[in-house]
Amino acid sequence: MNKLKNALLLTLVGLILLYVNMPVINYGFVGFPMLLGVLVLLWIVLENLSSINQLGNQLGNQQNIQHLPKLKSAKIPIILLSILFVYATILPSISGWALFRNNDYRNLIGKVEIGKDLSKHIAPISLDKIRVVDQSLAEILGDKVLGSQPALGSQIRLGTFNIQKVNNDLYWVAPLLHSGFFKWQKNIQGTNGYVMVNACNERDVKLVQEVNGKKVFIKYQSEAYFFDNLERYLYFNGFWNVGLTDYSFEIDDEGIPYWVVTKYKKTIGFKGDEAQGVVVLNAQTGSIKEYDIANAPKWVDRIQPANFIENQLNDWGQYVKGYWNFSNEEKLQITENVSLVYGVDNDAYWYTGLTSVGADESTVGFVLVNTRTKKAIWYKQSGATEFAAQNSAKGKVQEKGFYASLPIPYNINNIPTYVMTLKDNGGLVKMYAMVAIEDYTIVGVGNNLREALMAYKNAFNTTGNKISVKSKSEKLIIKSVISRINGDVKNGNTYYYFTLKNSTKVFIGSSQISNDFPVSTVGDSVLVYYDNDNQEIIDVSSFKNKNVGK
Repeated sequence: MNKLKNALLLTLVGLILLYVNMPVINYGFVGFPMLLGVLVLLWIVLENLSSINQLGNQLGNQQNIQHLPKLKSAKIPIILLSILFVYATILPSISGWALFRNNDYRNLIGKVEIGKDLSKHIAPISLDKIRVVDQSLAEILGDKVLGSQPALGSQIRLGTFNIQKVNNDLYWVAPLLHSGFFKWQKNIQGTNGYVMVNACNERDVKLVQEVNGKKVFIKYQSEAYFFDNLERYLYFNGFWNVGLTDYSFEIDDEGIPYWVVTKYKKTIGFKGDEAQGVVVLNAQTGSIKEYDIANAPKWVDRIQPANFIENQLNDWGQYVKGYWNFSNEEKLQITENVSLVYGVDNDAYWYTGLTSVGADESTVGFVLVNTRTKKAIWYKQSGATEFAAQNSAKGKVQEKGFYASLPIPYNINNIPTYVMTLKDNGGLVKMYAMVAIEDYTIVGVGNNLREALMAYKNAFNTTGNKISVKSKSEKLIIKSVISRINGDVKNGNTYYYFTLKNSTKVFIGSSQISNDFPVSTVGDSVLVYYDNDNQEIIDVSSFKNKNVGK
């Protein structure tokens, strides 16, 4: 009878532990063996309760312990416990030891192709498509939206913002989540909606609570309980034997909310995490679809988790000469955490710089890794690290005490350029900065992106040979007559907008570029130099009024 009671108790405890901890039941994962180890220890205790009580009585009565009580049924459970201990502690270390598996670690990222020109991979971009809202600012803006609705704000909290493309526009998107057990119980159907913040326009912030005329409810989430809990729901719907990570909230192009979860396996013993595909869960209905990497929906921006790529790139650079390389010969490491950027092919990429081990402010190249396929391209061109670029931008306005956001690489006039915002201590954007990746002494700072771009163009147009002439965009020359011209004062600076006869383009310049602007008028003959870029309003790099001085 005792054995039956013990068996029932072990079964009950095992089910509770399985329900609470949800360990992956597969080779390479240690959660389930550790759970079994707890059950074996409990088995030993239950089988020897009488002996343990006897020992306790002897100690309580301060008797001399001449003979320890013998453990019943100890041999088998101790053997099992030893096997589980070896499996959970020793085997992971041996099976993934880099001394023997360094080639496997180095090759996990796959073949790293060599790119020729980073500016050809990063698409030229207009000012209104430059990302000026980072994750921390998105959180501030999202909190303001919730703060404007006190009844809603008392029930929920904002989840993590993920950046993604929605109908070709870049947005930070975060779900509304339950703020506690009683709030979940009161709103069992789910939290009503999500927040979208335009990454290129901080004034474009939306609380989305309806899609196609139907209310949006985030029923399945990590802050829900029992089988509404996101992780538990997936675990008990068939995903108990596969690694799941990177639970990202994304919406499709219609605005329907999903959780996109990366499936992965261990490829180097108990290490070497490798993405295999995604599980897409409808956050409202709970419907689940599983995709491999090649067949994932196009709106899914990332399959490869950022930490997987960071670890794999560092391993690739670490074991370039094998395990025994104490001189650090040819060793490489990433400069910062990877950041999400979009290429000329409109695909999403993890971007980071590469630097030699021990180097500080310079890089030996930049890597772009496709966030879906993991195709990696290394551009071997020297330049500034993200940290050095931030310091360079802050140095331009050091008296203001601003700090710089994480730099994002863009193609500005065919020049690979870091673009970042400069913020005050409250996290609000006060200025904008552009820094040449190849030479971080070339900096443009302004109160808006237009000012920063003009200052930046002026800076690199006067750099001489600091930046390769081949990398610059083509200079165009136009000789014509001014058809319209007007000045516009912004932040104490006067900018001159003008059009030319027989041209549909709108040009802009300032007296910093030419002293001829303030004295120019309609009908004057001019000579204009400008970059062949895709801006709607074109910044001139040189301006000469032929009527001045006659």
